[in-house]
Amino acid sequence: MTNKGFWEIISNSKEYGAEQIEWLINELSKKTTNEIIEFEIEFKEKMERSYTSSLWGAAFVIMGGCSDDGFDYFRGWLIAQGEEVFNKVLNNPELLNEYLSEDFLENDELAPQLEEMLSAASDAYTYKKTGEFEYNDIITTEFFNEVETRGHEFIPVDIEIDWEEEDLAERFPVLWERFNENPLT
Repeated sequence: MTNKGFWEIISNSKEYGAEQIEWLINELSKKTTNEIIEFEIEFKEKMERSYTSSLWGAAFVIMGGCSDDGFDYFRGWLIAQGEEVFNKVLNNPELLNEYLSEDFLENDELAPQLEEMLSAASDAYTYKKTGEFEYNDIITTEFFNEVETRGHEFIPVDIEIDWEEEDLAERFPVLWERFNENPLT
């Protein structure tokens, strides 16, 4: 699956609102196992690309703190917003303020975290193999082994956090003004 194909699927999934991940899993499960694995590789590439200190600082302000897992869920949500939002926010995390409008937040009660996005491909793979959506340790291990054999290793990336909490108001003034007293989580 190409980068373009990945973003097309994400774009189509956005039409389903609160059912976005269910639609995505169903759509992926109709594809070949190879295509599901390629989707996961593209997804992991976007997760790695978005693993930046600056984005983590912005997420910290928006949510009133942000753990490792919380940052993963945040980046899953960001990817689910589509290519344009993803790229713009990576270049300027302050733009998150625009994408977290009051109207948007009313329609997306999961914002800005989407944990289910992290397992969409493995859930589709499991369904394709078993006909069930129930977690299956053997099939999930098989899935991740297949992803690794195609050259994508799951090696944690270390980033150096280049901010302290007291720096965030200056670094992200727009987000700080809006979310400091009223974080989303």
